[in-house]
Amino acid sequence: MGFDRSMALASSALTALVPLSILIGAVLSNFVNYDAAERIIKRYNLTGAGATAVNSLFSPAEATSASVGIFGVVFLTISVLSFARAAQRLFEQAWELKPLSVRNTRNGLWWILTLGGYMLVSTLLSALFARGALRLAASACGVLVTVAFLVWSGRILSAKRISWPDLLPFGVTAAVLTTAYSVGAAIYMPHLFNSYAARYGVVGAVFAMISALFAVMLVLVASAALGREVQDELNRIRQGHRPSDHEVRRQWDSVVEHTRSRWRKAREQVSYRRIKGSNH
Repeated sequence: MGFDRSMALASSALTALVPLSILIGAVLSNFVNYDAAERIIKRYNLTGAGATAVNSLFSPAEATSASVGIFGVVFLTISVLSFARAAQRLFEQAWELKPLSVRNTRNGLWWILTLGGYMLVSTLLSALFARGALRLAASACGVLVTVAFLVWSGRILSAKRISWPDLLPFGVTAAVLTTAYSVGAAIYMPHLFNSYAARYGVVGAVFAMISALFAVMLVLVASAALGREVQDELNRIRQGHRPSDHEVRRQWDSVVEHTRSRWRKAREQVSYRRIKGSNH
């Protein structure tokens, strides 16, 4: 279930975030020297086929007409609304809320504007404080901005049916895990982009991006489930509900016995391999 939801979110995010990134790049270029493709290339240290594919993917078309521009706006609106509904279903399923579907479109539009603002702030933090000691401060600010955006996302996409305190465990967990993921992605993504681009060309960059987005969405789905569990546990503690000592002891004994069983099985496998190796 989590993998299906993550893939649905990743697919919707791809069709929404690529054109949105191009639009934000066009807006930012009026104020700072910014290019979406260049930022991705520098972020993941892409070279060769990977850098070429990303440049081709994010380069705006030349000599676009007014009709194409109107079509692009319509396509972007539909794409981001689809992404908003996919994110909305994540919160509804995690918190077991009644689905609102298109009835929550107005809140979805507000969330889209917030998403654009979040991307602008994150991009500016990365572009203006990318070097030196300020980079650490920018990273810390980025985590706080991410927590605020994720909590706001759950609040607005649930039509305010989830309270701010109940969303805070999700926001903190997701922000920390996505930051940790970004560190690992900085190491692995260059290889992924370059290998896919060398094999499939520009389409390879799309494959690499959807793979990266799938990992991010998997982190968000897991964070939503974990945040809901933490929220429920905190509510039980506030209400004075706690398991009996006998139940705690029983669960602890079960964990210990399971660990011992796995350890015995691992020792048996090692012993069997040693005996088999000595016979040969």
